Amino acid sequence: MLNYENFCHEIVTAVREAALFITREYGRFDIRNTEIKGLNDFVSYVDKGSESMLVENLGKILPEAGFIAEEGTSSKMGMKYCWVIDPLDGTTNFLHGVHPFAISVALMEDDEIVAGVVYEVCGKEIFYAWKNGGAWLNNQQIHVSAAEHLTESLVATGFPYSDFSRLDDFMESLKHFCKTTHGIRRFGSASIDLAYVACGRFEAFYEYGLYPWDVAAGTLLVREAGGLVSDFSGNEKNISGDEIAAASDLVFPEFLENIRKFMHRQIIQE
Repeated sequence: MLNYENFCHEIVTAVREAALFITREYGRFDIRNTEIKGLNDFVSYVDKGSESMLVENLGKILPEAGFIAEEGTSSKMGMKYCWVIDPLDGTTNFLHGVHPFAISVALMEDDEIVAGVVYEVCGKEIFYAWKNGGAWLNNQQIHVSAAEHLTESLVATGFPYSDFSRLDDFMESLKHFCKTTHGIRRFGSASIDLAYVACGRFEAFYEYGLYPWDVAAGTLLVREAGGLVSDFSGNEKNISGDEIAAASDLVFPEFLENIRKFMHRQIIQE
């Protein structure tokens, strides 16, 4: 059995190295050096360079592990272990010189997330968690917010950038939360949104149309910090990012109930 805490600290070391590369390139990056993968979906040599570094260093930590990596640097399959990597979460922010953006790395064992790291590059904040070990920010343990109601909550989300099939329902949900909470924030990095739920800066986060690398590490952070994560139907297993709702334990039931009111059409169809 792996020592999850030790592996988590080794992940932190690998992530810090990739973050130094991103920081160095940030000051001299030219937006013309950008490739388009799809509608509003961009990639740069910085994404690819960060991912290559992570794949190489993480491969040394656990050679038998496979990879699920956003830019496809490695397609290696693992029978028991798998790294889930977003080398630059918030690429569009990075391209335009806007903060924040992050690195997100998770380790899965038999389809369970057992370690996760999210590094907010510009703020130099490193969030990390391991199974049954709590969640941490720069060596200080963190917990979800103690707010008890949505009326006391700050809610984070992300706007769809290519899948607009549920946009009308989503916009109705935004109108509702604008009226019934402390407000809405949209940072452009799901891993950071989840990390901020874990440390109590946000009470809740929801989004649809994401991918496993966007949410894997952040999901563990929230859960180890005392929060809850599910899809819009309340299913807590196999969170892929297609639908995700995360919140403090006290706010979560009310939050999920409200999401279901507005995103109900898709849930009914499923």
